[in-house]
Amino acid sequence: MSTPQLLQPLTLRGVTLPNRLAVAPMCQYCVSDGVVGDYHLVHLGRFALGGFGLVMVEATGVTADGRISPGDVGLWNDEQVPGLARVAAFLREHGSVAAIQLAHAGGKGSTLRPWDGDGPVTAENARPGDVPWTPVSPSGVAMGEGWPAPRALQLEELPGVRDAFVAAARRALAAGFQVAEVHTAHGYLLNEFLSPLTNTRTDAYGGSLENRMRFPLEVVEAVRAVWPADLPLMVRVSAVDATREGTTLADTIAFCRELKALGVDAIDVSGGGIGTGWEHPIGYGYQVPFAAAIKEQVGIPTMAVGLVVDPQQADAVVATGQADLVAVAREAQDDANFALHAARALTSSYDAYPVQAGPRLASRDRLLGRLGPWTGPDPVRVEPARAAQA
Repeated sequence: MSTPQLLQPLTLRGVTLPNRLAVAPMCQYCVSDGVVGDYHLVHLGRFALGGFGLVMVEATGVTADGRISPGDVGLWNDEQVPGLARVAAFLREHGSVAAIQLAHAGGKGSTLRPWDGDGPVTAENARPGDVPWTPVSPSGVAMGEGWPAPRALQLEELPGVRDAFVAAARRALAAGFQVAEVHTAHGYLLNEFLSPLTNTRTDAYGGSLENRMRFPLEVVEAVRAVWPADLPLMVRVSAVDATREGTTLADTIAFCRELKALGVDAIDVSGGGIGTGWEHPIGYGYQVPFAAAIKEQVGIPTMAVGLVVDPQQADAVVATGQADLVAVAREAQDDANFALHAARALTSSYDAYPVQAGPRLASRDRLLGRLGPWTGPDPVRVEPARAAQA
């Protein structure tokens, strides 16, 4: 029996992923001063034990004011390296490739943790110890109704932002991560430069698509220059803005061609983040066609996301050539063993499970197969005792 495409390895530069299933970055909003602790070790470590080939740390602020909320992970100082190094080491030790997403929230910064409400952090609603800050963006465009306008970045400030990404990449390398991803999606700073809805600059960084791409490309080029040649660099994109008046798929394909020329190894294809609602088709695998179009027209490996909830569905994405990797987030939160369950569903084997669990589960499976399903109502149903062997 041939190995399903989803379970086959993928090599990017000098790194080989054991399978094509990835855990997408998932903000947890639960650290102080950007420093991760035991929560992240357990939260992310369970996905390595769960069989995922690639596990990516959530959006990690390259500056303090580049966080989404005061509870975000950060890599803007050296004190934040050891906690992340502990996570990366665990992921590698247990078979996953350790990845991290480098991000700047831009105009979406200084927001409440989701369970604290919707909107900006203020002096009135801040948790003890949380201090609001004024977010920055390309043009000072507010991110939505009721949101204060961020401060527009001045031309002379852009090199500092670029250098913050570079410094964070160096720290990510020191922490032992094997894959870095630059976040240019979901309405955060670099996405705000790309979108005509949030970039109204009149200098060399605004106006035409070429100009709007300029700063994100400068950041990626600078990160690629310090990220080792044998390690992959990914970029996450919003293939389209939420509203049809914004970034189009054609715009993103043009951007991805430039990313490929800079030495980016794979595109993590998502969507939305700028504009209200979602003015595009939605349903199972609804963003997979974006990944397929970028892969076909740019000739670069892609990672697909978007309501992928079933092993056969995920395998079909890869087997039909629509993407090279499939990433899940909410599905992984609901089932940290999704990758192992996928391997079991696609191969009828427990071989992918950790040795501490696989043989025992296989033995139990044989017994359950003999007993048949429990149908109740009595909680006890046993076979007759077998006679002792003479």
